[in-house]
Amino acid sequence: MTLNHTLATAARVLRQLRHDPRTIALLLVIPAVMIVLLRYVFDASPRTFDSIGASLLGIFPLVTMFLVTSIATLRERTSGTLERLLSLPIGKSDIIAGYALAFGLLAVVQSAVATALSVWLLDLDVTGSPWLLLLVALLDALLGTALGLFVSAFAATEFQAVQFMPAVIFPQLLLCGLFTPRGRMQPVLEGISNVLPMSYAVDAMNEVLRHESATAVFFRDAVIVGGVALLVLALGAATLRRRTA
Repeated sequence: MTLNHTLATAARVLRQLRHDPRTIALLLVIPAVMIVLLRYVFDASPRTFDSIGASLLGIFPLVTMFLVTSIATLRERTSGTLERLLSLPIGKSDIIAGYALAFGLLAVVQSAVATALSVWLLDLDVTGSPWLLLLVALLDALLGTALGLFVSAFAATEFQAVQFMPAVIFPQLLLCGLFTPRGRMQPVLEGISNVLPMSYAVDAMNEVLRHESATAVFFRDAVIVGGVALLVLALGAATLRRRTA
């Protein structure tokens, strides 16, 4: 793996995305619009917006980056771009790291827009620092990017890539503690939630919501989310194929 190859791959992906305004809109506008809708759905119950809004700041980047990354990478494979790249003296890890870097830069902007909108315009009441919210949102976006890159290796069409969303994202969404505390779930479901990374993303957001400074639990949850993202990126590099079956 070399830095020059990684940066060249990231620059190429960003140039392609620059000519795709609909994807940019999906990445930057949709999460902000959903946060605004949520704020006014709970207009009569600000505390509910505070508790759910903080969790969703971690979930939205994960979901949108998963969806966009999986489809964009699959499109690169079916168009033959990946095959041409792999015929060059460039490693799989360079390609995966380049994609992760490019989408990670977009995730920085996406998370910054959603967090700033929530805290400074929609009055999301957070006890801790908004910068810690942004940090977790970035880790979640990186996790979504990693999962999208990984599952794209197992999809033959864009339709199949979208179908991975109910299999990979929805179970985590149901079991992450957004709808009910994980400690109140059936023991089997609580055990499953304990091994799902989105659970720790939501827990980290709730730590920022309730505590003035970063706690040991926050650091533990952030390390778990970041570690899982790096592990999945490594798996994505290992499973990267030249052609779609």
